[in-house]
Parts: sequence; structure tokens; C-alpha cells
Amino acid sequence: MSDGEIGTLVGARSLLSLFLSIHGGALMDRFGTRRVTLMFTGTVILCAPLFPLLSTFWALFALQVISGFAISLGWSGAQTLIARVAEGDAEYIGRFSTFARVGTTIAPICAGFLFDMGGAWLAYGFGMLWAIGAVYALWRAPEPNPPPDRANLTQDVPKFRLMDIMPKLSDYTATFALMAIPAVAFTAIAMLVRNSTYGIQTTVYVTYAQDAGLTATKIGLLFAAIEMAGAIGSWYSGRIMRRFDPIRVLVITTFITVTLVSATPLLGGLGSTTWSIFGFLLIGQLMRCVTQGVSQPILFSVQAISVTRDQQGTVVGLRQTMNRFGGIIIPPIIGFTSDFYGREESFYIVGGGLLILLFGLAIYARFVPRIAT
Repeated sequence: MSDGEIGTLVGARSLLSLFLSIHGGALMDRFGTRRVTLMFTGTVILCAPLFPLLSTFWALFALQVISGFAISLGWSGAQTLIARVAEGDAEYIGRFSTFARVGTTIAPICAGFLFDMGGAWLAYGFGMLWAIGAVYALWRAPEPNPPPDRANLTQDVPKFRLMDIMPKLSDYTATFALMAIPAVAFTAIAMLVRNSTYGIQTTVYVTYAQDAGLTATKIGLLFAAIEMAGAIGSWYSGRIMRRFDPIRVLVITTFITVTLVSATPLLGGLGSTTWSIFGFLLIGQLMRCVTQGVSQPILFSVQAISVTRDQQGTVVGLRQTMNRFGGIIIPPIIGFTSDFYGREESFYIVGGGLLILLFGLAIYARFVPRIAT
């Protein structure tokens, strides 16, 4: 498949999430985070073994839409749980991000190695087992502060009815109303710019690395480096947030993240052999993702502090909606840019556009009230 088709498939995993993340967050606030998240993590188990069976573009597109939505809502549930437990404390949210990244450090290495050893069946079989582990962990976790009425602890959680599957306009209006809070609006756009780098990472970055001669195992190691470095950054985010202005930190770290991923062809061009290219790309990944790891818990914490306890699932839904908007538009844009202008040029074109958007965000940051930490 061409870079444009690959980018479209990567973007497809965010399609349902764009429209239904807010609804999913509202359901978590209404019926309980653990209860709702279990349904989506269970869906991931069913989707994983279907990937090796499908090879046509439209079949993979449909599977990406379903599995991507399930994975997205599972991650939303994890974020909502930690937001309620930690009550906005960046130290605990940083630990959550660190241990989440331990898993996503191990997984790409294992998947890449298994793919080189036995192809798609082994790699996706491993993915299914990984999802089973996630469901088991969630099954053992308690529901913090069961909804809907925490003032009346004797009131039962409402029964989930079929009509509750349908989105409600009131949930969407209430969620987007949160954008009237300057800190929420700033972090939502910052998350869009920051996570757009992931769309670059999962499209032309992979094909660039393949053309440079890197095996699936080496590419898996590059993805693992993202998570390992991010885990280190997340561990220190609480202390950084207490010592420096979090809004300014978010602008600086996002600038570094976008600049380094856009410079991928420059970094790869420094090497003359496969191992030297891998080494330079690895250095770039480590530098980029330490700063990205610092920013993630700060983003979560600022949003958690800026809304009420009962709105935690809703603000996660808003955050995921902005994430998925970037996840839908960036992969096809950079994929087709690569097809028309060249793969290396696509890094510079899309990266430059993100930096322009970040410049506008930095101007808006001057009007965001200081966050009390």
C-alpha cells in the first residue's frame, strides 16, 4: 500500500473516537468508569486475532475503526480512574504515566521480534494475550466513588439500558462548554498539537525506517524508546509542575517534541550504515520523548484541577476527542503529502504547519490564568 493508504488506515482508528469519546466519558461519569471500560477492553481481545485474517484495504479500514475505538475508550477509562483516585495530583498521575509506559515499552519490542520470527499471527496473538492481561487487571480494580450521586451513598448505580448506547446532545454541549475555561481550552489544543507527532510516527516514520533497512525488531525498539524515555520524563513531571509555570512548560516541551520528529530525515541522514541510522534515530527518539513524557501528566493534571470531580470523565472525553481529531487528519495528510512531494519533504511540511499552530497557541497562553499547584 502507498503512504497515503497507510495513513488513511492509521487515521481510521480514530474515526469513531472523534465523535463518541465525549459520549464514552459521559457514560463513565454516569454508570462507573470500571463498568464501562470493561466492555471496551473486552472488544480489543476479539479484534486482535482478526488482523492476520484480513488483507484488503476496506476490511482493514473497518477493523481499524472498531478496534481503534475500543482501545481509545479503554485508555480513556484508565485516565478517568487515575484522575478520580489522584484528584489532580501530578505526582500520582506521573507515576501512572510511568507504569503505563513500562507496558508500552515492552510491547513493541515483543511484537517486532515475534513478527520477524513468525509473521502477523504471532505478533497479533501476542496482542490478544496482552489485552487479556489488561481486562484481568481492570476486573481486579475497584470502582472509585461509584456514580451517580456521591452525596447519597445508598443510591444504586443506574442500570445500563439499550437506549443509553445512543449519544445525548446535552453531554456534548456540556463537554464543549468546558472550553470556556481558558486552561481547558489551552490544554485541549496543546494535546492536539502534541499528539499529532504520534500520527507522523505511525505512518511515514515507519516507512522511512523500513526503506532505511531497519527490521521490524529495530523499529519496535525505536517505538519502545519513546515509551522508555517518556516514562523517565513522566516521573519528574510533578516536581517540574510545582517549580515552574505549567502552561509555559507545555509550550516549550511541545515545541521540542514537534521539532525533533520533523527532523527525522536530518537525523537519519547523519548515518551511513543501518546501525548508525538506527543509532541517530534512537537518540532523536529519546530526546523527543523525555520532553513528551514530562508534558503528558501536566496536561492531565491541569485539566483535572480545572474541572469538578464529577466532570473528570467528561474532560477526558474532550481530551480524547481532540486527540482523535489529530489522529484522523494528520496520518492521511502526511501520507498523501509524502506521495505527492516526497517522504522526507513531508516531515518538514507537516512539522512546519504544526509549529505555526503552536505559535498561535503560545500567544493564547498569555491569557491563561496561572494554575495553582
